[in-house]
Amino acid sequence: MDKHSIVIGILLAIVTTNLIRVVPMLFIKGQIHNRFLRSFLYYVPYVTLAVMTFPSIIHTTLSPLSGTVALLVGIVAAWRRMGLFPVAAVCCAVAWLMDSLTA
Repeated sequence: MDKHSIVIGILLAIVTTNLIRVVPMLFIKGQIHNRFLRSFLYYVPYVTLAVMTFPSIIHTTLSPLSGTVALLVGIVAAWRRMGLFPVAAVCCAVAWLMDSLTA
């Protein structure tokens, strides 16, 4: 691949990324009053994070079983109102223990 096509690719990525962010601001001037749209926009970051994170949790460990068990333990720990760091630590410990027991 030559330098010319790399520069064009980078410029297209910059334009595309900025258009996604700028176009909504051009068309939506005031506050959004639609309840459905506000709710949808509120949950979009959480859904995006979940879609990127959950498959990685399961497939990063040595076996999908240990990732799934760590995910379930993390959900229970978060449900019991543990903080972010303790939940992450418990998930890591469970995944490590499960991987070391099955290996």
